[in-house]
Amino acid sequence: MAFLEQRLNLKPTQKQVLTPSLVQMVSVLALNKLELAEMISQELMENPVLEEVAEITESNEDGAAAEERASDPADKEIIEITDSQNSDAADPFEQIDFGSFFDDYLDPGYRTQVSGEVTERPSFENFLAEPTDLYDHLQWQLSLSVAPDPVSHAAASIIGNLNQDGFLTADLDEIAATGNHTAEEVAEALKLVHTFDPAGVGARDVQECLLIQLKHLRGDQSTAIQIVRNHLKQLQKNHYVEISRALDKPLELVLSQIGIIKDLDPRPGQRYNKPETRVVEPDVFIVKGDNGYSVTVNDDDLPQLRVSGRYRRMISRGGVSKEGLEYVRERYASALRFIRNVEQRKRTIIRVCESIVRRQTEFLDRGLDHLRPMMIKEVAEEVGVHPSTVSRAVADKYAQTPQGVYELRFFFSEGVQGPAGTLIPLTTARRRVKQLIQEEDPARPLTDEQITRGLHGEGIMVTRRTVAKYREDLKILSTHHRRVRTKLLSPPRSAQARK
Repeated sequence: MAFLEQRLNLKPTQKQVLTPSLVQMVSVLALNKLELAEMISQELMENPVLEEVAEITESNEDGAAAEERASDPADKEIIEITDSQNSDAADPFEQIDFGSFFDDYLDPGYRTQVSGEVTERPSFENFLAEPTDLYDHLQWQLSLSVAPDPVSHAAASIIGNLNQDGFLTADLDEIAATGNHTAEEVAEALKLVHTFDPAGVGARDVQECLLIQLKHLRGDQSTAIQIVRNHLKQLQKNHYVEISRALDKPLELVLSQIGIIKDLDPRPGQRYNKPETRVVEPDVFIVKGDNGYSVTVNDDDLPQLRVSGRYRRMISRGGVSKEGLEYVRERYASALRFIRNVEQRKRTIIRVCESIVRRQTEFLDRGLDHLRPMMIKEVAEEVGVHPSTVSRAVADKYAQTPQGVYELRFFFSEGVQGPAGTLIPLTTARRRVKQLIQEEDPARPLTDEQITRGLHGEGIMVTRRTVAKYREDLKILSTHHRRVRTKLLSPPRSAQARK
């Protein structure tokens, strides 16, 4: 019979533990310039030991404190020391330790006002109007419309059930049931919403959306309405000749009406749901000089950091409570750690970009056609870091090059077999597929097989399935949907009968 008993066993195991410094270094490395500036501002607010080096710094440190700071090799590497030797004459007030005076006699709340009271003013951004979304735009029009209250309430329920494209996603009966409206009120409300801007909002599908917009246009749009109502599938397939035959109208008239239809907006709500413009600022400058290309990190407008000398003296002099001294030491170590990680980020980005420049010199000199395949693993081995470090160093960062501004990830691409057995990047092969399709005859578009044979003739060895994948990635329609039929391939049957 087995008995249960407790035992203590020692077992050595290896486990990777990330220190706070390493965690911060990883997070700082992945930031672009704008994100780093925000993080630095946050650290400056949270850590009183960390301060920004102004362009003109007035130092109230005595000579012994400055000499002590300059002789510290750990801080010498990462802390910017203010040079006080440029002054023409010694200031007698420098012999007075005003910092100690304020520490001992003035209230902490008052000490922050030494340089004068600063009135905080509201940010200018608070006065900027927020962009109007589709819901607010329609609600504003509803408030100005003249309609009975039950119809207005039903229209508000309809507006609340529109998606980002402006389409009505709920059934009318469902809206009536959930909103305590009658079917007649909902129907009248839908007609009211159809009169709102943008034209086509409130439609249940693309066909209804286009019909609403055509009815808003001036002039005779009867032919265009017939095309959308009865021949939308043929229009999507570019079968213009078949539409002309079915309507028994001249091809020129049909083509002119199709031009009007193509100018319509199949997703009218998107104009009020556009994503905010993303600000892209280069993190790195790659400039060609007399001795080749040089890499410079863009640190303009980034605060230059240092550790406050006032808190250094507080630690060295003592006279502070144990809790206060422990807090200052912890903040002091945190400030040093943050400055080191910011500097480490800069060095890592420079080393990675220098490796990229050595591999992509021909691209920098001659353009896109000379981009070379390059893998993250290759750069990591040359720099002597883990591939994940390179991935973080180039993540969401842009470089200003002689060929324009490019995302650093753009330079990394797998290779396919190109002319003369060389490798070319996938971006080059994908761009060549797009060029072949742009140069094709719309009446006889190239098939994926024909594109594959064309690439083989240029020495680019890819499969038909790869070409189809490139085309789908580029959001290019298939051959069947790209074909435009604008000529009669055979005479009508009535003409054949007359012959």
